[in-house]
Amino acid sequence: MVDIGEAQDLFKAARHPKSFISLDDADHLLTRPADAQYAADLIGAWASRFLPMRAERNDAPSDLRAGEVWVGEHDHAFWRSMRAGPHHLDADEPKEVGGGERGPDPYELLLMSLGACTSMTLRQYAKRKGYALKDVQVRLRHERAHATDCQECGDRSGQVDHVTRQLLLSGPLSESQRQDLLRIADRCPVHRTLENHPVITTTLIRD
Repeated sequence: MVDIGEAQDLFKAARHPKSFISLDDADHLLTRPADAQYAADLIGAWASRFLPMRAERNDAPSDLRAGEVWVGEHDHAFWRSMRAGPHHLDADEPKEVGGGERGPDPYELLLMSLGACTSMTLRQYAKRKGYALKDVQVRLRHERAHATDCQECGDRSGQVDHVTRQLLLSGPLSESQRQDLLRIADRCPVHRTLENHPVITTTLIRD
């Protein structure tokens, strides 16, 4: 805890742009959630004046149901706005193909989905089994490879989509537990969906 005079000295020494806001009744570490949220909101609002704002579209349908997503255009190239319930994400392509790199590309989003599902599945399974899994990290990569160069591709021919997934499992786990978690990774719902060759139906919506 410091005297208000110390804060005034810091404020005087700081360069512009700057603002002085008193967080009365808050402790030094902002341990009360309400104080921390208030400070975060103030910092975010203050910084937004000096940082490029993320473009958002306000014409996303308001009747999106659970499990539905909406995708709209930011520009007429690759920059896209995506919504799932209250959550907003952007997608784009790398600059070398004409994008602006303002978000992950579609394949990166797909890998993120698989990685998130894998991590969640492993965490829930470890809890149920009582495994001492301290942390789980998933690293994924997508590439197109010739089937003859892919040991995991079986008897397929031509070029195939190949996803490599690496797991980093931290904690005092036995080797049998690690192998069990490795087996369970293939049972995450998104993994199963991708392997089951889902049927995709496309229709037109009239304005």
